[in-house]
Amino acid sequence: MNQTIIHGIYDDDALLLDGAKALRAIGIKVKEVFSPIPVHGLDPVIGVKKTRLAICSFLYGCTGTSLALLMMWYMMIHDWPIDIGGKPNEFLYRNIPSFIPITFEITVLCAAHGMALTFLFRSWIFPGVSAKNPDKRTTDDKFLMLIEARNEDVTKIVNVLKETGASEVNQKSA
Repeated sequence: MNQTIIHGIYDDDALLLDGAKALRAIGIKVKEVFSPIPVHGLDPVIGVKKTRLAICSFLYGCTGTSLALLMMWYMMIHDWPIDIGGKPNEFLYRNIPSFIPITFEITVLCAAHGMALTFLFRSWIFPGVSAKNPDKRTTDDKFLMLIEARNEDVTKIVNVLKETGASEVNQKSA
């Protein structure tokens, strides 16, 4: 089956959203959208599933909390116990209130660094790796809708893109 790759380039995010809705209404699936800014409401229109990144963030935060408590137990109780105000540090649970700020900071540190690395791995944007972006203008002020279409649907798709306000429509055979 021969396919054609179509790029619909828009100048406005509202027009892009209208174009995506019009394509979905006639049963055409949008493969990808490249945008310089987030377009609210676009994900459900083009069929992007809800992300599970919040679960990753929670797990990184739990790891940070565990590491913080383990570190403080080792430093303050096991390795170098210190009497503070006549109160010996014999058990971790007696000292938890004084460990809250450090625990919070290390939790946030681990969650933030973990999410940054997850984003890099998930998006595959490392230094030296070429971008998958088909048009460099989408990093500045253009919005691009990428559609993989069967050859018999090309004219219908091009017409819909032009009717919904696409400033350019480019096509090439896959």
